[in-house]
Amino acid sequence: MMTITRINPESLHTSPAFSQGILVEGGRTLYIGGQNGTDRQGEIHGDFAQQTEQAARNVMVVVEAAGGGLADIVKLTVILVDGQDLLAGYQASMKVLAGYAGTITGLRVAGLGRPEALVEIEGIAHLS
Repeated sequence: MMTITRINPESLHTSPAFSQGILVEGGRTLYIGGQNGTDRQGEIHGDFAQQTEQAARNVMVVVEAAGGGLADIVKLTVILVDGQDLLAGYQASMKVLAGYAGTITGLRVAGLGRPEALVEIEGIAHLS
């Protein structure tokens, strides 16, 4: 049996948007490769918010293909090109990831592998 326990010590800042740590016991681990805002044909369209929403959708497609769901994602890393609005990206991703309370790391970089990409999201899910 798999259990996921969210760790939020009282001595650290708390937020409904993330957990400080996650303890996973049992189950299987899925590593989600970096997802850009690509469509099925591999094309990237739209502004930062649109790309972020699509990247979040792509993350969920991978998780669901492995038999999991939103509650199984324990870690997300959001990599955004410098100059993009983190809040706009967060709001766009929540259209898909509403209720996510796992750990999250945000990074700003000069650029991504595809020059037109403004965001990339990777993650880890623990499946029962």
